[in-house]
Amino acid sequence: MKRPLVLTALVLAVLAVAWTGVQALRGPVLDGYEVTARPLVQTVVATGRVAAVSRAQVGSPVTGVVLERRVKEGDVVQPGDVLAVLRADDLAAAVREAEAALSQLQQSTRPQAQAALREAEARLAQASREASRRRDLFARQLIAREALEQALQAETAARSAAEQARLAASALAAGNPAEASARARLETARAQLAKTTLRAEVAGTVLTRNAEPGDLVQPGRILFEIARTGDTEILVPLDEKNLEVLALGQSATCVADAYPSRPFPARLSFIAPSVDPQRGSVDIRLTVSPAPDFLRQDMTVSVNVETGRREQAVVVPNDALAAVNGDRAELWQVVDGRATRRAVTLGLRGLAMTEVTDGVAAGDWILADAAAPVAEGDRVRVAETALPAAGADPATSKELPAKFD
Repeated sequence: MKRPLVLTALVLAVLAVAWTGVQALRGPVLDGYEVTARPLVQTVVATGRVAAVSRAQVGSPVTGVVLERRVKEGDVVQPGDVLAVLRADDLAAAVREAEAALSQLQQSTRPQAQAALREAEARLAQASREASRRRDLFARQLIAREALEQALQAETAARSAAEQARLAASALAAGNPAEASARARLETARAQLAKTTLRAEVAGTVLTRNAEPGDLVQPGRILFEIARTGDTEILVPLDEKNLEVLALGQSATCVADAYPSRPFPARLSFIAPSVDPQRGSVDIRLTVSPAPDFLRQDMTVSVNVETGRREQAVVVPNDALAAVNGDRAELWQVVDGRATRRAVTLGLRGLAMTEVTDGVAAGDWILADAAAPVAEGDRVRVAETALPAAGADPATSKELPAKFD
């Protein structure tokens, strides 16, 4: 009874050893992929922030106390809209003083100069008549020469006084330098006073306000910041290694962290001409037009910039590639059940897949792990693994032992 059991156990042991030997000869089971041709999109993924095309900073050009603040954050303003009003009593007094000086010139000083001119001209006429009369009398020897000389001297003095009065009246005439100077002083005083009314110079949205009634403000202090109306942009710092694949006009898909279910398109419109040496990054700007109504300044946005596309490309998963150097890499290809190290040439590179332009073809089999524990020529069996979608992990594998026996 015991003999058949011993024989049975011995046979099973022999079969187990034989099976193990056969399996060893066939090689280990390793995950692998069948190379296929499919559409491929190469993207650069990064995070940026919403930024206005430009911002205008509004400050006070004069020192004064804030009387009114007429806008708040989020208000939309147009050029000329009043943002705040300051009180500056010294500037108002300077305007009144300039107005008084101009009024005095027009209503008092100028009429007085004109009256003085008329009086001087009358005296000159009287002196001229007297001098003429005395010449006649002296010619008839009715007066002494001294009397004639006195009349001529009086005429000369009257003529000089009349000339001075004429010059003074001319300097005070309308449009002449004296009035022009007075008007310029008045305009200057009014311009200084107008600076106490702070107005928007551009159309846009008020982002910040740093002024409240009662605040003393001085030149150099930023009171309001306005985002100019125009295309919204997304500012994105990228690793400088991406410069090679970037180009103006490339399309991008953006997703605001606050609204992950509402992606929106953008377009690459600017690449900085220099690289930040501290971060090793280059800034790019994506134009968003029209901008979604939910975007806010400085909002965090994830962006995928499409830098290349192939409608049909021979692709392999990125985890199957090793020794990547520029457009060269290596992978394990399985040919007739044996592992072969293959050098390949790379093309477009996606998040999970990379285009291979030379080295393997659609239908070839490769190992999923570029660092698989095999040597050149080793026998292996492939457990088929589905190619990953962009950003996905490989699917569960199934063994295909018959393919490479």
